[in-house]
Amino acid sequence: MKIIIDADACPVTDKTIRIAKEKNIECIIVCDDAHKIIREGVETVVVTQGADEVDFAIISKTCANDIIVTQDYGLASIILSKSAYGINQDGLIYNTYNIESLLFSRHMSQKMRNAGKKTKGPRKRTVDQDKNYEKSLLQLLENINKTI
Repeated sequence: MKIIIDADACPVTDKTIRIAKEKNIECIIVCDDAHKIIREGVETVVVTQGADEVDFAIISKTCANDIIVTQDYGLASIILSKSAYGINQDGLIYNTYNIESLLFSRHMSQKMRNAGKKTKGPRKRTVDQDKNYEKSLLQLLENINKTI
């Protein structure tokens, strides 16, 4: 098992790395060359900028029981098909029950934007979101360890 972080614009990179080190789990950061996120003791994979380049790198490194930290529903859907786990920066654990509705919601939002409707951006990150993420990640790790 390893944790792979979709690190471009990920607000929980350092929290994830800390937890991975505490649990002695391999952690990999994947980012494009516009971001180059380097942390001591963690492998960083830097890819060229381009549509889905980071996603392709993550998919190629993902194995069953890995955890992928991403806010990309499309990527989450693919890694679920590889028997891996996904979690977003707010602690939402992706699964076969919620991924379809999340993808549909993303699709509808894109249709609205294409039609000229304005959608709101994300709110300012809160301490509660960070706490919820850490709690969910620790619970996910515990659940995976029970099944391995």
